[in-house]
Amino acid sequence: MQVRKLRDQEAFAAHLAAIGAVLPLHSDPAAVLGRSIELAGRTLANRWAVLPMEGWDGTRDGRPTDLVRRRWRRFGHSGAALVWGGEAVAVRSEGRANPRQLSIGPESIGDLTALRAELVAGHAEATGDGPAPLVGLQLTHSGRWSRPTGSPAPQLAYRHPLLDAAVNATDAQVVTDGWLDDLIGAYAAAARVAREAGFDFVDVKHCHGYLLHELLSARERPGRYGGDLAGRTRFLAVAVAAIRRDAPGLQIGVRLSAFDVVPHVAGAGGRGVPATGEPYPYAFGGDGTGLGVDLAEVHALCALLTELDVRLVSVTAGSPYYSPHVQRPAYFPPSDGYLPPRDPLLEVARLLDVTAEITRAHPGLTVVASGLSYLQEWMPVVAAAVVAQGGAHLIGYGRGVLSYPELPAEVLAGHTPERARLCRTFSDCTTAPRNGLISGCYPLDPYYKSRPERLELTAAKRAAGSG
Repeated sequence: MQVRKLRDQEAFAAHLAAIGAVLPLHSDPAAVLGRSIELAGRTLANRWAVLPMEGWDGTRDGRPTDLVRRRWRRFGHSGAALVWGGEAVAVRSEGRANPRQLSIGPESIGDLTALRAELVAGHAEATGDGPAPLVGLQLTHSGRWSRPTGSPAPQLAYRHPLLDAAVNATDAQVVTDGWLDDLIGAYAAAARVAREAGFDFVDVKHCHGYLLHELLSARERPGRYGGDLAGRTRFLAVAVAAIRRDAPGLQIGVRLSAFDVVPHVAGAGGRGVPATGEPYPYAFGGDGTGLGVDLAEVHALCALLTELDVRLVSVTAGSPYYSPHVQRPAYFPPSDGYLPPRDPLLEVARLLDVTAEITRAHPGLTVVASGLSYLQEWMPVVAAAVVAQGGAHLIGYGRGVLSYPELPAEVLAGHTPERARLCRTFSDCTTAPRNGLISGCYPLDPYYKSRPERLELTAAKRAAGSG
């Protein structure tokens, strides 16, 4: 049953019990999520965090447009005390995941300064004289998922028996250790630009199948950046040192896919099924079967982060390209996706369980939870219970912010969320970009409803049989 059809908390709790999903509930979300927290030498006013997303509405040369500026100002309208940047920004143009993703270089200081100002202005509109949010910028390289001109241009951490074919990587080369050495310099240079633009921290992104996440599972890669865990985390350690050297005073965070699963494909009836039943050794945080979780190496990585004085971690899972059901649970898949293998609430519960284990095992880290958008009406009561029980320090708000940026501020004010504005995980914010259209919430944001791209999106969905 879809969450949106559960009309009261009693029905929600009964459905959880029926499917065997354990999610905590709290009766006073405003009181819990309105608690302050100390982070990076600052006192954050609440426990909300806006999470980064991949944008598809910049210019062809990686600069912001009015659409990007609108989104960032709306992110500020959330009132969230922590904003993990508006979106992923590529440290090299050739590492963009799409032709309209933002990229960063010395020439970006003015653009990024203005973007951050839009966000802070939006925050002031929502909170009045309240303190400014802690604002970070996510730095990324898309690796095997690079498509800087629209066609696949994969750059591989290692050969993968399933994913190479998915990105037409048969003739692509595995990047060399020297290439990775140079890339560390690009991360440090990007961090220096972010600091000059006024950002409080940068995220050295290790999630969702992109290059640095893929390095974490590069057990079969020879050389300095593969093999044992020390080799697979070497890029992270060296990049952190380089950022500290070149951008002193800038804080560092890591958005981490804490577990992964085997790639899934549409099976009978369009339901997601594993692409192979063979043992699967390529999942960082996996148990080798391709379906289970083993956090032994994840805990070792978190211990390394503490040693490196990286204190901010956002926990996610899997990849939107080959296992979206584990990191953005949804009832409705994108047009090129698959139906969820099981009730999405079970995926929410699993991700929150993993997040809680990491939070409790590593008291030196400040942990941001994610994957809660599918909870819809029940997101605030679950989010508050997660924080109250020590399952995370902050609650990440991701794709839901596209349709309803003011939700965190309204919850903090003690208001009940507006049902008509809640993200229903229709996945149009993914389907549109997959068809070359700008990113946005077409079903619920009146601005995008009125744009001509909505008609193109409707036609694309019908052609794919999902409209």
